Amino acid sequence: MNISGSKATVIRRGDYQAPSYQVSEIALDVRLDPDNTEVHTRLQLHRIAPEPVAELHLDGESLELLGLQRDGQALAESAYRLTEGGLLLLNPPEAFILESRVRIHPRANTALSGLYHAGGQFLTQCEAEGFRRITYYLDRPDCLARFTVTLHAPQDSCPVLLANGNCMATGVEEGGWHWARWEDPYPKPAYLFAMVAGDLAVVRDRYRTASGREVALEIYVAERDTGACAQAMDSLKHAMRWDEEVYGREYDLNRYMIVATDSFNMGAMENKGLNIFNAKYVLASPETATDSDYQGIESVIAHEYFHNWTGNRVTLRDWFQLSLKEGLTVFRDQEFSADQNSRGVQRIGDVRRLRAAQFPEDAGPLAHPVRPDAYSEINNFYTATVYEKGAELVRMMHTLLGNVPFRKGMDLYFERHDGHAVTIEDFIAAMEDANQRDLSGFRRWYGQAGTPVVRATGSYDPARHSYTLTLHQETPATPGQPVKEAVPIPVRMALLNTQGQRVPLEVVGGASETVLLLEQSEQSWNFANLPGPVIPSLLRGFSAPVRLQDSLDDDAHGFLARHDDDPFNRWESMQDLAVKALLAAVADSSVAPLPITLRNAVAATLADRQVDPAFCAELLTLPGEDYIGEQMPVVAVEAIHRARDGMMRAIGRHFAKEWTGLYHDLAAAYQRDGLSIGRRRLRNLALAYLIAGEGNSREGAILHARQQYIQADNMTDRLAAFQLLAQHRHHDAEDVILDFYQRWHEYPLVIDKWFAIQAAAPYPKTLRQVEHLLVHPAFDWRVPNRVRAVLGAFAANPTVFHAADGSGYTFFAEQIRRLDDINPQTAARLATPLSRWQRYDAPRQQAMVTALKILAGKPGLSRDLAEVIQRSHPE
Repeated sequence: MNISGSKATVIRRGDYQAPSYQVSEIALDVRLDPDNTEVHTRLQLHRIAPEPVAELHLDGESLELLGLQRDGQALAESAYRLTEGGLLLLNPPEAFILESRVRIHPRANTALSGLYHAGGQFLTQCEAEGFRRITYYLDRPDCLARFTVTLHAPQDSCPVLLANGNCMATGVEEGGWHWARWEDPYPKPAYLFAMVAGDLAVVRDRYRTASGREVALEIYVAERDTGACAQAMDSLKHAMRWDEEVYGREYDLNRYMIVATDSFNMGAMENKGLNIFNAKYVLASPETATDSDYQGIESVIAHEYFHNWTGNRVTLRDWFQLSLKEGLTVFRDQEFSADQNSRGVQRIGDVRRLRAAQFPEDAGPLAHPVRPDAYSEINNFYTATVYEKGAELVRMMHTLLGNVPFRKGMDLYFERHDGHAVTIEDFIAAMEDANQRDLSGFRRWYGQAGTPVVRATGSYDPARHSYTLTLHQETPATPGQPVKEAVPIPVRMALLNTQGQRVPLEVVGGASETVLLLEQSEQSWNFANLPGPVIPSLLRGFSAPVRLQDSLDDDAHGFLARHDDDPFNRWESMQDLAVKALLAAVADSSVAPLPITLRNAVAATLADRQVDPAFCAELLTLPGEDYIGEQMPVVAVEAIHRARDGMMRAIGRHFAKEWTGLYHDLAAAYQRDGLSIGRRRLRNLALAYLIAGEGNSREGAILHARQQYIQADNMTDRLAAFQLLAQHRHHDAEDVILDFYQRWHEYPLVIDKWFAIQAAAPYPKTLRQVEHLLVHPAFDWRVPNRVRAVLGAFAANPTVFHAADGSGYTFFAEQIRRLDDINPQTAARLATPLSRWQRYDAPRQQAMVTALKILAGKPGLSRDLAEVIQRSHPE
């Protein structure tokens, strides 16, 4: 595809070279002004290459050079050269001090990378390559230096001045200005640098570490939000204690700071000692945040804290190792959340997210290994593959080794590499050496894209009282990797008897569960001396990121959906029954929308009052339209929507009495404990099924929803009712939509939900509604949360985004084109749904490719978006 503008340089992992120079100390003196900030930088550089070099390149973007000195003397013009990507020092000496003065323009920096000014605050985002937009530097993760930062700003507009580390001194200057000096005692790469200045209130607490040290905990927010920080603070303290108990990792500074902002491209950033967060992962009160919001805060707060050791103290040699910190830390935050809540429900949520984002990524033109071989724009590799699949690779090693051996490997990893920039091989080697275990096969997982398909067949021999299981693995071809090698796949399994009990397995000393390691293309196992026929429970806990195709019939899946004691597999069997029924309805609309096996499984679940309500809600929630489409060779957009809508109606109608009983029985005053969270979720699911039903139950449910919306004492219940009313085809909810906005217009995070729910309504009129939302006074193209709320929800709305006439694609491309001039990172990430054009019918393919061509022809196309387009349609 012909793409406007110059082609970005391709960075290849095989070309890595260690830096010729290192920076031991960096001192920044920053005079903050929204339009013209001046940065004075002092670098202590020394050569580590064995021989003198002719040139030393320092990265720099959008910098206005005001002055340059070496060892206190102005640098002659013949000694350096400015380039498109930075500053080239010619014939540098072995060791020297380089001082530079540059001017930058934070208010104009709508890309929100480097130093920017938004919402009245100065903020930074330096991962991955934002520091080069602040000053000239060796902006690469294997350059670790000690930072000293002095900030100057007007005291009235910026009473708070923050940077990494410890505040060493403050003072007052003429003209109403003041200053603060911060020192970080730990060497770090530039991507972990942070500074914040603005008018912020602070919520304080303290934490005593396992060794008895006192750590000051501070959360900086707008004054009005100080009452919404309790969940974040509690989550932080729980994460600190958990990391001490599970991994022996204690926090290492005297202060831990969090800053919340609406103007942030990512969820949060783990800058050493000064985490900058998207406000949605900090602020919560029962009136403004849902249960899912609370759980998201717990997870993300923990994730960024855990980075202090897995990412900060031990960091990356190069950006190709990104999953070394992100995949490992996602695994750690998932385990933390599992320990804080229901482990089974947590695992189901983890897998649902993996399948919704990463499996489609692995099956499309943007597929890449967990450790890619090349990139043009590193921002495009902050993907579900690096994060979510990366976490699954760590989990597989944990599954094979066990808790105690895995902890031994982590201890050795920290002991060897604290304070260093390392590689994925270093992590695997620590696990191997600590446990005398060969894990070399996992290197193939890191280097190979695609989701393996595991086919399982089994047979019981009544004469020999034995069961034989055969597993076969195959990974489909992906762009640039037509041939795949077998990878090690741990398959946790058990055999269940006809009463649903696990059978002791002689081959593993009588244990009733084991882990089989599938390392070859095909392997078989025999289990002898069984008391009778058995049903296999395979891939328990989703022990590997694969697609499992078993040979079980509907009766066997129905049995597992009622009896399997592994929460994930019980849920998976229910999903399998639903998907099979939905695919049959897609293929033939005359097929009954609720086959008997699925109906019986739903009935058994509704009758089982011993099941945790949150888990019950998981069992009874139908697969989403996107997931159903992923099971088809060509996504049948309208047919999938009709089939799922029909199944919702059938379940709502057939079990109307049960849903009504649940809705009334589960009503309770708001509490924040796990049982109450599950009860709310199940109650709101019951309301959804009743509204999906027909006749009197639907009309009664609409009245219940309106009453719940008005009377709710928490945002979870109010938003659930609002969503059902606002997205209902047969009900005019304009009064509710207006009322919601009037109630919450002063709360940006709540209004993001208001925008998103309207953009997700699955009806043709939604396109016109989204057009109106984009010109609403509360919409702001410069605020990523607001843009994602509208365009992200629209792109995730199958029936509207994938409208047969192509109107959704054309509209979407126009908006991405506009956004690219404002915030290229967000534009590139939002554009990825267009990359899946090959999954649809010919007219939709043509319309999506046309939309990609429109974007490709945009003058001044960003590197971020250009790479996504090129990889989406390389022809």
